[in-house]
Amino acid sequence: MKKLISATLAATLALSLAACGSSASTTEAASSEAASSESTAASSEAESTAETSELAGTTLKVAASPTPHAEILNVAKEILAEQGIDLEVVEFSDYVQPNLVTESGEVDANYFQHTPYLDSFNEENGLVSVGAVHYEPFGIYPGKSSDLENIADGATIAVPNDTTNEARALQLLAAQGLITVRDGAGLTATINDITENPHNLQIKEIEAAQLPRTVQDVDFAVINGNYAMEAGFSVGKDALATEDASSEAAQTYANVLVVKEGRENDPAIQALYAALTSDKVKDYINSTYDGAVVPIF
Repeated sequence: MKKLISATLAATLALSLAACGSSASTTEAASSEAASSESTAASSEAESTAETSELAGTTLKVAASPTPHAEILNVAKEILAEQGIDLEVVEFSDYVQPNLVTESGEVDANYFQHTPYLDSFNEENGLVSVGAVHYEPFGIYPGKSSDLENIADGATIAVPNDTTNEARALQLLAAQGLITVRDGAGLTATINDITENPHNLQIKEIEAAQLPRTVQDVDFAVINGNYAMEAGFSVGKDALATEDASSEAAQTYANVLVVKEGRENDPAIQALYAALTSDKVKDYINSTYDGAVVPIF
C-alpha cells in the first residue's frame, strides 16, 4: 500500500513539475517575443529619429515676392518646423535681386518667377527649377461692357504690350472664340498673328501694370493675375474668363522653386518643395486667393 501511495505521489509530482516547466517555457518565449518586438520598434524609431535629425537644425533662406510667394512660404514654414527645419523668408519687391542672391549663395532658393523668366536670367547664370508650385491666371475683365457672348462689333480690348504677356492674352481671347491666332504662334503670338477677327475687335496694347487703371476706358481688359489681385479684382467673381490649368500658358508660366544648379537634390530643398506642394499649402492657396493663384500640383 505504501509503495502504491509513493508511486502515486511520484507521478503527481512529476506531472506538476512538467506543468510548471511548460508554463515557464511559454513565459520565456513570450518574453523573448516581446523583447524582440520592442527591439524592432526601438530600431525603427531610432532610424526615423536619425532621418529627422539629419535635417533638424537646418536653416533655409528663401528669397520671395511678398504676395503671394512669401505668404505661401510661411505656410510651408509650419510644415518644415515639424521636421526641425527653420525657414527664413527674405522678401524682395523687384524681380532681379532674388535671382542674384540665389546665384551668389546668400540665400538657398527663391520662389517668385516662372520658367521663361528663369531661362532668360540663365543665359549668363546657372540656376535650376526644382519644380512648379502655382500659376497666376490671366483673366478677361469687364470694362464698359460685360457680355463676352454678345460682344459688339468693334469692341476695344486692352492687352499687355510686352511680347510674353500679350501672347497669353491673345491665346485667352482665342480660347473664347473671339479671335483666331495663327497655328504655331503659341506663346510668342502678337497681334500680327491674328488670322481671324470676326467682330473686328480693336486690340489696344497697354503696359501690363497699367491695365487695371484703364478698364473703365475700354470694353474689356485682359489682365495678369498678380496685377488684378493688387488692384482688388477678384478672379473668381470679376473675371469673365480665365486661363485653364491645363492650358499651355498655365503649364509654361507656372511659378517655380529655384536653386543654384547642383542643389536641386539636397534633402532640405526637397523637403521644402514637398512642403510647398502639400495638401496644407493647396488648401491655403484655394481658400485665400479666390482664383488669383492656382496650385498646379
